[in-house]
Amino acid sequence: MPPITALLHTANDALRLGRTLETLLPCSEILLIDHHSSDATRRIARQYGARIVAADDAARRYLDQPRHDWILCLQPGESLSESLKTSLFEWTTLSAGNVDGSVFSLFIREQVGEEKTGEDWIRSPGPETRLIPRSWTRWHGLLPSNEPSAIPLEGELLRFDLP
Repeated sequence: MPPITALLHTANDALRLGRTLETLLPCSEILLIDHHSSDATRRIARQYGARIVAADDAARRYLDQPRHDWILCLQPGESLSESLKTSLFEWTTLSAGNVDGSVFSLFIREQVGEEKTGEDWIRSPGPETRLIPRSWTRWHGLLPSNEPSAIPLEGELLRFDLP
């Protein structure tokens, strides 16, 4: 079974981090790369059992930090939907041979508008590559670059505005 490390980059994200961390049950490890937060971000992360690494300029070094070979890349303010949690739990039951050489993508549903009602959500036009092997070398900033051949998982990553 391939365990997953959730990888998040944070910078003063205390107001939205708890919601994200609350949904990461399918992940065996939470690794938080903190970019010099001066609020309660690190304290909140510790409450959820996250391992915290101080950010530096060696971005590639972050891939040496996870304890597992599979990395789920998230942003603070993003949460796993119930259906995505189920997909990830099922994914972790696959044998390692069934996922070798693959990368996986997720659809994003983003909260928009002032009303915050059920109708104020938009779905991304295409999935984003977010579940990658540790050997992944293509990055776009703090997230993996999109891979057109990535296999989409069922469920969505929910992106919330600030609370």
